[in-house]
Amino acid sequence: MRIINQYIFALVALAVLFTSQTVSAAPAVTMADIKALEAQLEKLKALLLEQNKQPKTVHKTPQSTTIKPQQSTQTKSITETTIDVYATIRPTFGLIDEQTQSNWDIRDALSHSGFKVTHEFADGWAAELHGEWGIDLANEGNFGKSRRAYTAISTPYGRFGIGKQRPAQYLFIAEYVDIFNHSASPFAYDPESIFFVDNLLSYRLDKGPFTFVAVGQFDGNNGDNQTDLFNTGLSYDANGLHAAITYQHNDVYDKDLHLGENSIWASSFAYEFTDKFYGAVSYQDKDYDRINNTLSRQGHTFDLSLAYRLAKHYKLKTGIFDFSDGYHSNDANNQSFDGYNITLEWLPTPPLRVHLEYLNKSFDNQHDMQSISVGFRYDFKHQWQYQ
Repeated sequence: MRIINQYIFALVALAVLFTSQTVSAAPAVTMADIKALEAQLEKLKALLLEQNKQPKTVHKTPQSTTIKPQQSTQTKSITETTIDVYATIRPTFGLIDEQTQSNWDIRDALSHSGFKVTHEFADGWAAELHGEWGIDLANEGNFGKSRRAYTAISTPYGRFGIGKQRPAQYLFIAEYVDIFNHSASPFAYDPESIFFVDNLLSYRLDKGPFTFVAVGQFDGNNGDNQTDLFNTGLSYDANGLHAAITYQHNDVYDKDLHLGENSIWASSFAYEFTDKFYGAVSYQDKDYDRINNTLSRQGHTFDLSLAYRLAKHYKLKTGIFDFSDGYHSNDANNQSFDGYNITLEWLPTPPLRVHLEYLNKSFDNQHDMQSISVGFRYDFKHQWQYQ
């Protein structure tokens, strides 16, 4: 601002000099005086331009250093409900040769339908409701007996369920060899092993590739008034490999008469070698311990299942099985058998499976059985999710 004032003062002085020269008789201004004033004016102008080139300093009012209270990052838990409705229809038609008789028959390969509701109400917590019932296509197509009917709660500490459920014995041992389109598959596992168990209390814990399951059947006054069945197992599943070991124990009664107990140690292995080839094997060692030791015996089950994809829509499956109930071969109670089956599947679309199967069973103390059948399987599932 001081430089600007000097510049204005010089201009005024120059104007006064010119004016005084014309209106008054004061001493004349020489050219030297004018040149000196012009030089001073140019100097002032140069200083003004230099001043304008320098950055201006802007003075801001300091911001308040008061920090506002942080808003809570905790949000209300988001709940989510999932509803699954499903059905699978599995009729078969074939020629069955058993007990020295042959007949054509329409049968059912465990058709069923059901629903499952899962409600996640907090992080790591969920409630589950599951109902499933068989459909008996072999007779009148009746909506058959229950297969599953339970409720469960999942927690960060494991899953607890009450009701009719799958036991560890099926989940870890039978499921991986149960790949055929037949109501008696797995064929060696089927005769005296468990599939669904009612009045069941279950616990399941998943930790990485390991899964632990323990179940107990509590059937009130039936059985020994305590635990009617106990079944536990541990499995490892990773990179296409499954390996498991289980133990099952149950007391055996004839009405109120305690006959003894059964115990089973079992193991299973399954591996998906490639996207075309799958193999699984299961073995159960079963002790029939009876109070009358002369009736005690030991049996086993063995199932081997293989599947190979021939082409995009065709798959070949085969199984080898051996069942022993521990009776001597000449005992009238003997139900032991072994055998094999071969199945060709056509899968034109994922929900539809068409199969052609040959099955052969050779019994130790009965007539052999064989069958050839064709069947269809159609699976339906629809899911709803909402919050």
